[in-house]
Amino acid sequence: MSDPKVVLHLKLREERAALLRTVDGLGEYDRRRPMTPTGTNLLGLVKHLTGIEYGYLGSAFGRPAPTELPWVEDGSLWHGGDMWARPDESSEYLLGLYRDANEHADETIRTLDLSSPGYVAHWPEAARQTDLGVLLVRVVAETAHHAGHADIVREMIDGRGGSDHDGLDAAGWERYLAQVTAAADAFR
Repeated sequence: MSDPKVVLHLKLREERAALLRTVDGLGEYDRRRPMTPTGTNLLGLVKHLTGIEYGYLGSAFGRPAPTELPWVEDGSLWHGGDMWARPDESSEYLLGLYRDANEHADETIRTLDLSSPGYVAHWPEAARQTDLGVLLVRVVAETAHHAGHADIVREMIDGRGGSDHDGLDAAGWERYLAQVTAAADAFR
C-alpha cells in the first residue's frame, strides 16, 4: 500500500476501532465517569471525536452533519460540552452519532482527493484555507491521541489494557511492573 490516502484512511479506521473497544462491556457509569483530575472519560472522548469528524471531514468540505450536534447548537462545545456525556445522552445515542460521523467522513475521504480544498471557519484567518490531506492527517492524529487516552482510562476502570495487553499473563505483568517500579525507585 503506497497510496497515502488509503494508508491514512486505514489508520483512521484502526484507531476508531481501538477507541470503540474501550467502551465494550462497560455500563453507563463506567463509560461516563471522570477518571482524571480534568474529567477525562470514555464517552466524552467519543463525543469529542464525533464533532472532530463531522467538522474536519464534513463541514470543512461543505458536508455538514445531517443534524446539528446538540453541543454545537447550544454553544457548550466552546466550554467543554463535547468532553462529557449529559444524563440525557445515552451510550447508544453517542456511539450511534460517532458511527454516523465515521460513515459521513468516510464518504468525504472516498470521494475527494487529498488536494481537495477545505475551509475551517474557526481557525485563524490565514490558516482557514486547507485541504483534505492536512485535515485527514489531523483527524488520524487526534483519533490516535484520544484512543490512547481511552486505553489508559479503561485500564484505570477495570485493568483491561490496550491491544498489546494480552501479550503477557498476570504473572508477566506483575514482573514487568516490578521492573518499571524498581527503575523509578532508583531515583527516589
